Amino acid sequence: MISQRGAASTVIAANNVTVSYGAEPVLIDVDFDIADGEMIGIVGPSGSGKSTLIKVLLGSVPVRSGKVDRRPGLAVGLVPQVEHIDWSFPVTVAECVGMARARGLRTPWITKAERVEIHSVLDRLGLNGLANRHIRDLSGGQQQRVFLARALFTKAEVIFLDEPTSGLDVKTRHEVLHLLDELNRQGLTIVLTTHDLNGIAAHLPKIVCLNTRVIGAGAPEDVLVPDVLERTYGSPMHILEHGGMRVVVDSPLFLVDDISSASA
Repeated sequence: MISQRGAASTVIAANNVTVSYGAEPVLIDVDFDIADGEMIGIVGPSGSGKSTLIKVLLGSVPVRSGKVDRRPGLAVGLVPQVEHIDWSFPVTVAECVGMARARGLRTPWITKAERVEIHSVLDRLGLNGLANRHIRDLSGGQQQRVFLARALFTKAEVIFLDEPTSGLDVKTRHEVLHLLDELNRQGLTIVLTTHDLNGIAAHLPKIVCLNTRVIGAGAPEDVLVPDVLERTYGSPMHILEHGGMRVVVDSPLFLVDDISSASA
């Protein structure tokens, strides 16, 4: 279980935020606070507004009503879904990370000082031996680390990750989670979206259940409960104890039958 670092001052606060794409609201009256040093998971069904909320907190999507306050000078970074990246783009790992600072500069070339910084960030994430490898030749977990390295290279104090474990196998998902936990313990504030209630969300210090509105927020034991989950996902959810852990399932009978079959 990941332990929560001591809460500190609020770095981003969304107050009664409503967002619409056309006439249809995507978020309604959302209150969402991020404290310095927190690690937060946002969960909800497809179309619930998870990615939109991240964009609102980043400041890349305007709000229809309400407001978002950020600490002055706060540096933020985004790690997008790896499925949305063009991995055929002809760059190495080091070049991909260095391009994170190219915006607004006359030249995208990496300076000698920046190259030292890049190797330091890659070493921090276990990628230093891959600096000259083409990004298409990386595993899914390595690709995720490259875009995390890009965010760290921009000196971000808060990093948002959109479904960071999507498409990864179980082992790699846990590797990514442990890496994020380590970075959080080192002082990085992390906010991520996930659809994985058991493998990821259940191990986070704080969870926000979202379905256009915030349905519930708090520790897993307070939020991963049948009432909150049913209002979030729109169908009955069940909480079982299995191997000393809480497990969220659509049907407890299916889980029992599946376990019985696997043991036969």
